[in-house]
Amino acid sequence: MDKLSITGGQALNGQITISGAKNSALKLMVASLLTPEPVTLSNVPNLADTRFLAQLLSTLGVDVYWPKGSNECHLNAEALTSTIAPYEQVRKMRASFNVLGPMVARYGHATVSLPGGCAIGARPVDLHLKALSAMGADLLVEGGYVKAAAIHGLKGARVVFPFVSVGATEHAMMAATLAKGTTILENAAREPEISDLADCLNKMGARITGAGTATLQIDGVEALNGTQHSVMPDRIEAGTFAMAVAATGGDVTLKRAPVNVLGAMIDALEQAGVTVDSDPSAETLRVARSTAPLRAVSINTQPHPGFPTDLQAQFMALMSLAGGTSIIRETIFENRFMHAPELSRLGANIEVGGREAVVKGVPNLKGAPVMATDLRASVSLVIAALAADGLTEVSRIYHLDRGFECLEEKLAACGALIQRVSAEEG
Repeated sequence: MDKLSITGGQALNGQITISGAKNSALKLMVASLLTPEPVTLSNVPNLADTRFLAQLLSTLGVDVYWPKGSNECHLNAEALTSTIAPYEQVRKMRASFNVLGPMVARYGHATVSLPGGCAIGARPVDLHLKALSAMGADLLVEGGYVKAAAIHGLKGARVVFPFVSVGATEHAMMAATLAKGTTILENAAREPEISDLADCLNKMGARITGAGTATLQIDGVEALNGTQHSVMPDRIEAGTFAMAVAATGGDVTLKRAPVNVLGAMIDALEQAGVTVDSDPSAETLRVARSTAPLRAVSINTQPHPGFPTDLQAQFMALMSLAGGTSIIRETIFENRFMHAPELSRLGANIEVGGREAVVKGVPNLKGAPVMATDLRASVSLVIAALAADGLTEVSRIYHLDRGFECLEEKLAACGALIQRVSAEEG
């Protein structure tokens, strides 16, 4: 099993180009199921997750042309050969479950395994199913699979989510594009990736308004057409690299950064004493820190436009080096502090109680062997290792490969002493 070998203490300097957003690309790929015409997506990140989904779509009969090393993916779901998404594939990634709604909307039936994914607490799909049920789908959960049918088609409905769910909002929005009548989604998620998906669906002929607000209206149409669409840049990747620079010191310009949707993260970094210069028109974000000490900043994770839960682990790594005490409250997922014990192995002083972590900054971290537990936790260990004295080895980095494209290459180009060590090399 591969691992990363990192010798810390090197400031980062240079430029990094931000890849396409994983969380957007996955749902855009699923959207190809809604039309028999070709969909071409550019700026698709080459990740384990996106490649897994491409394999699942191929299993369903989608013609997928995505050359190795390319960021352009061509999808043609003209005629599916199956409407059954098997456990062996769906278990690898939660986003795979979202193939259910589009297949029911277009074909009238589908059978999809209940999902797997990162072990960061229970993330049930009940909101997904309630939305489909409200649109007239008959549902049966049996043997670990969801069997759904709407033989006469889905119907528009009013769906009020009891709490904000990005996945359920995206799923219901896709299904509603082909429903008869109007669907209203209330207390909908406002994440930028939802707006990106809505933009693509509207290019395909959907009639969606309100994306980016808490109320979405989808007027169903009889059929959708193909389109070309560029995946938005990854705000979580941009935030991750920004925090790596803040932790190590140096001066890095992030190119193709989605500056307009990073406000909460930028505010937190500036409060911590980090210099952040943004240019939304040029899509650039310059992050710099000299030898001035970091200041402790407390945050609560919140749905967009609040501080993203997917940057919580990275910020904890940064705060472990800040002067003073910061309190990090996780309001989105339970059990998402599994990185704390591993950061402590590097010398961080973190006490976790329920959904709150108290981080008392230390003068320096020291390298040690650590183990990744999930996608975002794994990259928090990389950030800490880059700032630590000595050598750190991060194992189980297959988590990293799920969500970060060319991570070590991008960091090494800015001066990081980081390399991947394959299992064969020991």
